[in-house]
Amino acid sequence: MKRRGYGMIVLLLLPALLIILAFYVVPAVLTGTMSLTNMDHRLSWNFVGLDNYKAMLQDTILSRVFWNTLLYVFGTLLCFNVTFGLLLALATSYIAERQAERTSMFFRALWLLPRFTPPIVYGVIWLWILDPTRNGLLNGILNFFGGRPVSWISEYPMPVIILTNGVIGASFGMILFYSAITSISKEYTWAAEVDGAGWLQRIRYVTLPLIRWPLMFVTAYQTLSLLTSYEYILIITGGGPFYRTTVWSLYAYNEAFGGYYASYRFGYATALTLVLVLISMVASIIYWRVFRFREMMSEPKIEVI
Repeated sequence: MKRRGYGMIVLLLLPALLIILAFYVVPAVLTGTMSLTNMDHRLSWNFVGLDNYKAMLQDTILSRVFWNTLLYVFGTLLCFNVTFGLLLALATSYIAERQAERTSMFFRALWLLPRFTPPIVYGVIWLWILDPTRNGLLNGILNFFGGRPVSWISEYPMPVIILTNGVIGASFGMILFYSAITSISKEYTWAAEVDGAGWLQRIRYVTLPLIRWPLMFVTAYQTLSLLTSYEYILIITGGGPFYRTTVWSLYAYNEAFGGYYASYRFGYATALTLVLVLISMVASIIYWRVFRFREMMSEPKIEVI
């Protein structure tokens, strides 16, 4: 009977195991193997060992790309994905507290619109907003007040990328933080009000300590997400001007598939992606230890009936 039970378990898990094997394990093995070759547009598997990883140490552009990646990830994270998302959640939850749930829902839906917009449409909209001529939205406003047109992308490339990605990233944090804030028991708020705490004091001493786990989760999740994202950079700036907005993931993409100017160095590109995976793993371990996620997943000390 036990053998039949184990056989049934394996049979039920087999479709999922085959999918994982076909779309996760096999591609991972092929990627690791490809990073040890000098594969190019000829698709020949010529093994060169660790030459691709040694080439990274001599790549002068890669050092600039590395610092661009750090600035992009933590700039977007601190300015928008966590901080601005939290401010939006606090504002909409405050509106909901004042018996204006429909107004709160309207503003939350408004900030979710960029996330629901296809990336290419979202990028084209920002290209129109940042157009260097007077036809652009920002330059049109400047022209109305007597200002001169500004070439936003060429003069402020990294702030533009942080802004365009942050508008979308803030919506994710807003939804999670809003759910966490509204799930806080009203007794805590009432007790703070009885003690004479104002709105800012309630946020500092009641709200923020009680939503620390969602704050930590969004910080960790969005860090890993930003490390691998490049689609809006590709659409809006293309990584330019002169690699000023090229991040690690986009650099790997351009090495393999970057249009007419690509070198089609598939082996080198896969080596870059594996290093990025290693960086993500290190970041995950650091977050795991610093934020003490083990405590969040541990069993409760009291039994809940």
